[in-house]
Amino acid sequence: MRKYFGTDGIRGKVGTTPITPEFMLKLGWAAGQVFKEKDKKILIGKDTRISGYMFESALESGIVAAGADVRLVGPMPTPAIAYLTRTFRASAGIVISASHNPYTDNGIKFFSAEGGKISDELEERIEYYLDQPMEVVDSSLIGRARRIEDAAGRYIEYCKGTFPIGLQLSGLKIVVDCADGATYHVAPRVFSELGADVIAIGISPDGLNINEVSGATKPELLRETVLAEKADIGIALDGDGDRLILVDHNGVVRDGDDVLYVIANHLMQTGRFSGGVVGTLMSNFGLELAFSESGIGFSRAAVGDRYVNEKLVQHGWVLGGEPSGHIVCRSITTTGDGIIAALQVLRAMIEEEKTLEELLKGLVKFPQKLKNIRVEKRFVPTEVPSLQKAIAVANERLNGLGRVLLRASGTEPLIRVMVEGRDDETVDELIEYLVDEVNAVVAG
Repeated sequence: MRKYFGTDGIRGKVGTTPITPEFMLKLGWAAGQVFKEKDKKILIGKDTRISGYMFESALESGIVAAGADVRLVGPMPTPAIAYLTRTFRASAGIVISASHNPYTDNGIKFFSAEGGKISDELEERIEYYLDQPMEVVDSSLIGRARRIEDAAGRYIEYCKGTFPIGLQLSGLKIVVDCADGATYHVAPRVFSELGADVIAIGISPDGLNINEVSGATKPELLRETVLAEKADIGIALDGDGDRLILVDHNGVVRDGDDVLYVIANHLMQTGRFSGGVVGTLMSNFGLELAFSESGIGFSRAAVGDRYVNEKLVQHGWVLGGEPSGHIVCRSITTTGDGIIAALQVLRAMIEEEKTLEELLKGLVKFPQKLKNIRVEKRFVPTEVPSLQKAIAVANERLNGLGRVLLRASGTEPLIRVMVEGRDDETVDELIEYLVDEVNAVVAG
């Protein structure tokens, strides 16, 4: 168990330890100590939260105090930092973001030189230095910082380069929702430069409105806009651009399971598919059945794109993701990337000459409900005797035709309760039963 790092870096409420300027200064110094052994250059990017500027300065100061150099890219999507870390041959990349959380939260994610999440071992080494006295290197050895002015253009060209030459998006009307986050100046340009008629929303960040009324976690505005504009598809990204939720031309919201199904089947039909697909414990059982009928292997990882990536590497597969919209196309990139995943869906629509709705005809999902219960202190639900009994009761009721999952969120102080079954009535009854049981535990 690590002291500060969770399943997706370090995250919390701004002004509350460890999300403070003092901690970020020390974190930058600790990261500088670890990564300057390989190369002196560390990349820093951020989303559009107002606190990002404060933490960027603190991290920069800590890193240069350790004797490492800094390259600043400003507001950029998380997957862009993974890409730029590789292309600039940096020893590490740092993203200041709390992803889909509100502006009152912030956090830190690290990428390795190869563009993947750093290992547990590296996280432990950073934590080791966090507990050591901070010592500034000799003045002649202090690191240097400079800004990369063309970072956005580099990433836009990279995204466009993942789309086949000769294939265009002309004729498609697309609504792109950037959640007033890090993709606001990137995503609309990618799709429009590939020929689409783009209507962009969520592109006016003010430091406080990230994820507030739009984006992957709030697709209602996107749905309304798609219907009002009679668009072919709606694309919703979250605050840091690593999640993708879609809306079809009928206004139906499509999640990460739908995206995985479309991409995998298109790869299979075009002879470009090998291996299988990695989902998570939250992936719908209907997706697993659909892949089984298509002869596509399927494996479940723990919740979190980090664990999806680990299982993809373990199996030697190239496609995985989560219902929340993290989609990893390892044949193209190293981490979840909402823009690149959306381009793969658009490619399927164009090459098969089908709407998103038509591409999803073979996927029949089980009714699934998820409820979040906010807690003061995280705990492991499956280790609580009363909840163990409640889970057993629910599973007996489902009789093998569904699933129950209770877990603590790795990014927020929440207990997530999920029930999946053959019919809505049973699912509704069991979710209420389990929520009541969790609330009883929380109340003490």
